[in-house]
Formats: sequence, structure tokens, C-alpha cells
Amino acid sequence: MGFETVIGLEIHAELATESKMFCGCSTDFGGEPNSRTCPVCLGHPGVLPVANREAVASTILLGLALRCAVTPRSVFHRKNYFYPDMPKNFQISQYDVPLTSGGTLSMDMEGYTREVGITRVHLEEDTGKSIHIGESGRIHGADFSLEDFNRAGIPLAEIVTEPDMRSPEEARVFMQLLRATLEYLGISDCKMEEGSLRCDANISVSVDGRPGTKVEIKNMNSFRSLFRALSFEEERQRTELGLGHEVVQETRHWDDAAGVTHPLRSKEEAFDYRYFPEPDLVPIEPDLEWVEELRGRLPELPRARRNRFEAEYGLPGEISAMLTGEKALADYFEEAVASGQDPVALAKWIAGDLVALLNEAVVPIQACPVHPRGLGELVALVAQRIISGKMAKDVLREAFETGKGPERIVREKGLAQIEDEGELEAVVDRVIEENPDAASDMREGKEQALKFLMGRVMKATRGKANPELATSLIRKKLSP
Repeated sequence: MGFETVIGLEIHAELATESKMFCGCSTDFGGEPNSRTCPVCLGHPGVLPVANREAVASTILLGLALRCAVTPRSVFHRKNYFYPDMPKNFQISQYDVPLTSGGTLSMDMEGYTREVGITRVHLEEDTGKSIHIGESGRIHGADFSLEDFNRAGIPLAEIVTEPDMRSPEEARVFMQLLRATLEYLGISDCKMEEGSLRCDANISVSVDGRPGTKVEIKNMNSFRSLFRALSFEEERQRTELGLGHEVVQETRHWDDAAGVTHPLRSKEEAFDYRYFPEPDLVPIEPDLEWVEELRGRLPELPRARRNRFEAEYGLPGEISAMLTGEKALADYFEEAVASGQDPVALAKWIAGDLVALLNEAVVPIQACPVHPRGLGELVALVAQRIISGKMAKDVLREAFETGKGPERIVREKGLAQIEDEGELEAVVDRVIEENPDAASDMREGKEQALKFLMGRVMKATRGKANPELATSLIRKKLSP
């Protein structure tokens, strides 16, 4: 059977405004439950919402970054449904006239480029947070639930894609690129662990060109869980279709611990929400000059920065993609480049050893103990053959753990490489004299003996011998 996977995403990004979407309550994360609320965001009778101008600006800015058209006149709607985290029993959202629509986001995959259509970017308010008390931690099986409305009313930008992705990996790359775009724009902190960036996925499997049945998946709070959930659901649907069964249109819940999706409820249609225009809010008609002012605020976006890094600094594509995938990491790299050292060498140290240390310590690049100038010092020490690459790894770790500069560490510990040929030749002569069997093997052309003798030279010099010079001296003295 000719299976083809079809995936579309619905992403919600909390906008980094100081106040909520329709009231003046703080948007700071956390706090005592229900301490950041007021009659407006709690939906008390008689209150009137007022739209947050900065939230509108941020949503238009995102739409422009995704090459969307700005709607001349958009309208807020009431999306009606009952759920405990909705104090008004409706959500103020947008329906048929969103702020922006009709864009694209291009992503570079391995060997090809995928253009993903952006159906719309619209603005709405977030819901509260339900805390289910019980062993499962979910509504099913909970003894009771508590509601925290601190999050209710926070501005949300919803990004809806066309069903243009064809694999779980494409969906993961899209989410990573979208998160980077939001970070570059500075309009969201994108902390998935705090719920400020959330994603629902729609997936279907077509058979021999016949459209499949769409299933929605919820509760994916990381790139890894998005990939795993879609991979599981792709295989589940293919298995069902292969057995001649029908796939049911429904919403499914991703269980990250078990690695499976479970049925949650039947999939709602638009008419289930009884949308109608919000009577307490006027339409939004963005002034053309204001839109152009916002367009002028667009920064260099991730894909453009990646292309520049490859062209300007000669970075390999994979490393360039990694660095530009996080704005703070790309900023760190460019600050390190200002030290005057080789950009490729700096990029490799950042993408390899430095990121490994950051991950190990669970420290973001913004709080990295090694200043970009310090990384430049390290690269310079290696380039000038003052320390070896192996020694540099140890120096970098100590710099990371202590905050000291690499030059200071090398100076204090006397780690400078032995570059003097006469001094190193004396060490080599002594090692050859003390290890006659290995010297004999080397004269007979046994390369394994070279590693043994080099090890003894390094031990005798406490790792400070220049490896290339030491190797050259041993070969010169013991060539067959």
C-alpha cells in the first residue's frame, strides 16, 4: 500500500507582554494561585475588556516574519465551550478574520527544502491551569481538581499551518525553527516547560492518494515528545489501515511515560463552538504606517543568519544550523568572533565541548561562566601551540567550573607546551633509553610502538610536549 503521512500543526505562543490580553493583571510566571487576577480575567458580570496594543503589535510582527498578509480589518470572536479553566465559559479568540494569514516558512532539511504554508496567525487569550489531584495527575482518575487562573487572559499568538509536513522529523524541525523565530523577534520566552510554547498536531495517513482521516494529538511539551507522539500515531494509523480498519476522527492524548496516544474525545468542529463576534470589542484596523513601522523592526531571522554564517564565516551547514537555532547561542558566537580568532574553530568549540558542558550543568548560554572573549583566548592558545587540543579541553572545563580565563589557568598551572626542540629531544632520548624493547619494535616498523613511546613522553612532560614535534623526533631517531 502507498502510505503518505500528512501533518499540520497548531502552535500557541504566550506573548511576552507585561499585562494580560484584556486587563492590567501581571503576566509573570508562577506566584500564589489566583493572585494575579481581576474581575475582567475572571469573567465577572458587567466588566469590559480592552485589547492590549503590544499584543496586537507582536502578533502582526510574527505574521510579517512568516510572510503573512496583514488583514485590513479583523474581528475578535467568542469561542463558546464549558471547561473549568474557562471562567467566562467562552474564550475571546479570532475566527474567520484573523490578524494575519497566508504566509510560508521555509526549512532546510537534509538534501531538500520544505515550504510550509502558514494558514493564519491570530490572537486570543490563554486559559487557566487545571491541577488534577490524584495518582494519575490527569483528569481521568483524579480525586479532585484545582484551578489557578493566574494564566487566564495572557495573550496567545496561535500559528496554524497548512498540512504540508510529511514526517515527524519535518514537524520537529518546523517547531524548532518557529521557536527560534519567536526568540529572534523577542516576543515570547518560548519556555515549553512552563507552557509558554505549546503545540497540537493533526496527522493523517493517505493511502494510494486517497485522503486519510485527521487525528489531533495533544499534550506534547517538548520537541522530543512531538516527534515521538507523531511517530507512534503514524505507525498506529498505518497498522489500522493495513488491517483494513477505519481510522476514527478524534482527539488523542500523548502519554509520554508510556510512549503511546490514548483517545481523549471526539474531534470538535467549528460549529461546536458557536462562534459569534465579540460584542464588547471593536474591530482592529491596523494603520498602514504602523504596519510598515513594525515591518522595519524585523530583525535578521534564523534562516538568513544561518546563510550569512556559512557565507561570511565559512561555517559547515550543520554547525551553522545549530548555532542559529538559538538566538543567544548565535549572539555568543558572534561576540567570540570579535576576539579575532578563527570563526570555524570557535564554532566547533561552541557546538561541541561548550554546549556539552552547558547541558551537563543544565545552564543556559546566557549564564555561561566562560565569556566569549575567554573562548577566544582558548582558541588562540591552541593556534599558537601554547597548549594542545587535549589540554585545551581540560582548560575549558576548569574555566567553566571556576570562571577563570584560559590564559590565567595556563599561566597558574604552568601548562604551556614544550616547543623547544632541544629540551624535548632530551626527553625523547631518555624515553628511548628506558624502553629498549619498544624502541626495537619501532625500528622494525611496528607503529604500535610509537603510541607507547609517545605515551611515555607525555607522562614525562606531564602532557606538555608538543605532540607533532615529539612524534617527529621519535620517528627521526627510530626510523626503520
